[in-house]
Amino acid sequence: MPHYIDGFVLPVPKKQLAAYIKMSKTACKVWLDHGALEYRECVGEDLSVKVGLPFPTGIKAKKGETIVFSWITYKSRAHRDRVNAKVMKDPRITEDMAHLEMPFDCARMMYGGFTTVVHG
Repeated sequence: MPHYIDGFVLPVPKKQLAAYIKMSKTACKVWLDHGALEYRECVGEDLSVKVGLPFPTGIKAKKGETIVFSWITYKSRAHRDRVNAKVMKDPRITEDMAHLEMPFDCARMMYGGFTTVVHG
């Protein structure tokens, strides 16, 4: 069954990683409560690859930053749009996170929506 994925890649200062994970745990609960099929946040471990363009180079990571690779899975783009509309009205996002200082530079986050073409 094809799915729709919102994907994110972002640099997070290592000293802010615990705050980022705490924020992500709340976000995960909110997205899943509103119908997302899956929510993943992954912290870079093997980022010094010799093939292709390493994530830290591509996103221009600064000294002391690590890379977070994340995705949220939905049934379809329409399903994503419905879920996100509910998420953006949820007080755990609109109120709780409004007072939170972002533990990463939002302007350097890479984001996009993707249709699944191969699924194993």
